Amino acid sequence: MSDTISITDITTNFEPFASQMQAAGLATIAVENFRHYYTQLVQGSTGLIGENQLAPVADLPDADQLGEEYAAAGREALPRTVVLKLNGGLGTSMGLDKAKSLLTVKDGLSFLDIIARQVINLRQRSQSEIPLVLMNSFNTQADSLKALSSYSELASAVPLDFMQNKVPKILQDGFAAIEDGATNDLAWCPPGHGDIYTALQTSGMLDTLLENGFEYAFVSNADNLGAVMEETILGYFATQKLPFMMEVADRTEADSKGGHLARRLSDGRLMLREVAQCPAEDMSAFSNIQHYRYFNTNSIWLHLPSLKKTLTDFNGVLHLPMIRNSKTLDPRDGSSPKVYQLETAMGAAIEVFEGAGALRVSRRRFAPVKLCSDLLVLWSDAYILTEDSRVILNPENTHGLPIVQLDSKFYKFIRDLEARFPVGAPSLTACESLKIEGDIKFGHNITVRGKVRVSNPQPEQLQLEDNIVLE
Repeated sequence: MSDTISITDITTNFEPFASQMQAAGLATIAVENFRHYYTQLVQGSTGLIGENQLAPVADLPDADQLGEEYAAAGREALPRTVVLKLNGGLGTSMGLDKAKSLLTVKDGLSFLDIIARQVINLRQRSQSEIPLVLMNSFNTQADSLKALSSYSELASAVPLDFMQNKVPKILQDGFAAIEDGATNDLAWCPPGHGDIYTALQTSGMLDTLLENGFEYAFVSNADNLGAVMEETILGYFATQKLPFMMEVADRTEADSKGGHLARRLSDGRLMLREVAQCPAEDMSAFSNIQHYRYFNTNSIWLHLPSLKKTLTDFNGVLHLPMIRNSKTLDPRDGSSPKVYQLETAMGAAIEVFEGAGALRVSRRRFAPVKLCSDLLVLWSDAYILTEDSRVILNPENTHGLPIVQLDSKFYKFIRDLEARFPVGAPSLTACESLKIEGDIKFGHNITVRGKVRVSNPQPEQLQLEDNIVLE
């Protein structure tokens, strides 16, 4: 495997990638973005950010301490604001082969159903056409738009979605292109959610929003139902005249591997470091939640005119920090050729915008569904769906949010979860923690109280009867 190639060979080596991207209909700006990261890779960049480049962030403004004046400013800014959801994921880690946002999560509604109803409620409350916009991938676009077609109230002058780009995988041997890359689906990968800035340009969505008078965008993951439009936070963002703002939350041991906020020593700007960007020798410091106190919730606020100006100043390439992932060409075949996948993180743009800020938010704004255990809690009565379509913690929870651990041998995929909870989740309002080991099928009307561990060491499935209490 080559470590680098000469600078004089970069243009020649890149030509097959450019040809494949052009044949796939990708815009010139997308090609130039990929060229930027390809050049970094072949010149020896690893994308790693060492401890000697960073300082921790000691303190931040707190969203829960913001006053009514910001709420009033937010209500005034709402008609100029767009709700933008990252919707490119398939949820393959949970055994899905469709848009993850179409998964039923609460009271018979999917993520997209709940998001659509939230935006419709916002429109009614503000008496303005606040757009809902999805950043879709080629895999999620058709199904997601079909699901939203029943919500005629979402119609506006702004299209419902724009497309995320895709980029080629790079053979580690010689940094070469896959020979049949133009027609081989395995030769392509998503470029990470940092592609949002490129995709907003290449799709024309950024210009469309600006032409229709929109100034602000609230961007979050479609699978995080805690990330709702908060007028007080919008008002703070608008009043402070920030170009970019990241929502961060206090790190716990569960977040020790999540991307953390830091300050760059060279110029004092805020920056984001993901675990894939941390050198092995610095992992102890990376994981120290007292040292690096805040993690990125992947909810951000954008001032759209500032984004347009910055993209223009950078000729469309923001130079976000590169994330280099080492994979195999076929993720299901460990013997297939080794490749690099180059990605960027959306939150990393915090270092690009002069004057960018961060805001500490409570955990109630961070409730993503990454595992089947997250989904089971969301199914349960530990969360409730309010009249304005917010998913919030049930005030009857006696221990806060319950901690649920499921045996990955039997509960890794959605189909496994549905088979073992065929009549729904148990009651968890009195549950502090629930750990399930082995193959166990739950009956109807089961209540979990306190700290509970249920174990079945036998190969035969254990059936829990209806109407019982586990404590």
